[in-house]
Amino acid sequence: MTDALKRLSDEGVAIWLDDLSRKRITSGNLAELIDQQHVVGVTTNPSIFQKAISSGDGYEQQLADLAARKVTVEEAIRMITTVDVRDAADILRPVFDATGGQDGRVSIEVDPRLAHNTRATTAEARQLAWLVDRPNTLIKIPATKAGLPAITETIGLGISVNVTLIFSLERYREVMDAYLAGLEKAKAAGLDLAKIHSVASFFVSRVDTEIDKRLDALGTAGAKDLKGKAALANARLAYEAYEEVFSSDRWSPLDKARANKQRPLWASTGVKDSSYKDTLYVDDLVAPGTVNTMPEATLEATADHGQITGNTIAGTYEQARADLDAIEKLGIAYDDVVQLLEDEGVEKFAASWNDLLKSTEAELKRLSPSEA
Repeated sequence: MTDALKRLSDEGVAIWLDDLSRKRITSGNLAELIDQQHVVGVTTNPSIFQKAISSGDGYEQQLADLAARKVTVEEAIRMITTVDVRDAADILRPVFDATGGQDGRVSIEVDPRLAHNTRATTAEARQLAWLVDRPNTLIKIPATKAGLPAITETIGLGISVNVTLIFSLERYREVMDAYLAGLEKAKAAGLDLAKIHSVASFFVSRVDTEIDKRLDALGTAGAKDLKGKAALANARLAYEAYEEVFSSDRWSPLDKARANKQRPLWASTGVKDSSYKDTLYVDDLVAPGTVNTMPEATLEATADHGQITGNTIAGTYEQARADLDAIEKLGIAYDDVVQLLEDEGVEKFAASWNDLLKSTEAELKRLSPSEA
């Protein structure tokens, strides 16, 4: 084993685990990852919870209790998921305290079926913050058009947010704008900005998956040469945008009020193409002030053979722009790709949520006591 994870952490990259289950909590595995693998945060999403709860491991007693109380399936899912998030937050609390609230965070997502409803998303964010009731929680809000004002409103209430499902550079700038607007509202309300935190989850591997598919369809040598370059280029230009916004005139008064920068978080960092090195989206996206949330397989691969060679984003912007321009010139429309990925992302999470509703409902019926 190399100590690549320590080197990654020393470079200013916060290592978060993109997974959570009750078994991971109760077995001591999460605590072990924090202690031995430099993990300082956890992200969840509807797909992760669907997989965890459907496995049934560790959820039987709570499901039986919920069935006895005859709660709705929606309430049952919220009770189950918030217990896991609360327990994980408690395990990570020492990290939260040691980092002044920057890390030691656990994310929980609003119902993905509300992604295009601003008011409902904001209400759900408030409810989740109340239910989990831990200062080291991040409420995940998707970066849809309807999600942007919900981000501003939620930050304005002093609730920390993980903005998820960001694919486009334009949308990313809108997300940062929504965050700053939220901080300005919070400041006007007299809230302590130092206690409000946010990350912006910029999705990586799915960009390569979609663009590589289109490059393969073209079949030319020029197209082949551009495979595997779009996702890194996109993420690196996102970091450039982050540097610009958080050194701007608008940021300055918020900075003076002790506001926290909204860190870029590299999400979807598990490699989908087996011909690429399995640590590609870790090794090549190293820069200070970032978060990399990894599925366990990527975390283990990085620990075993990750090649952390310092900052791999600085000095790449010109090449990144050239790569995306070259792809565009081949007739692959960037705007079309990123909108498709956003739409698919929302649909996939909603589908996972619906699967979770069905499987949980079946378990509640199975465990429901007879009326006799």
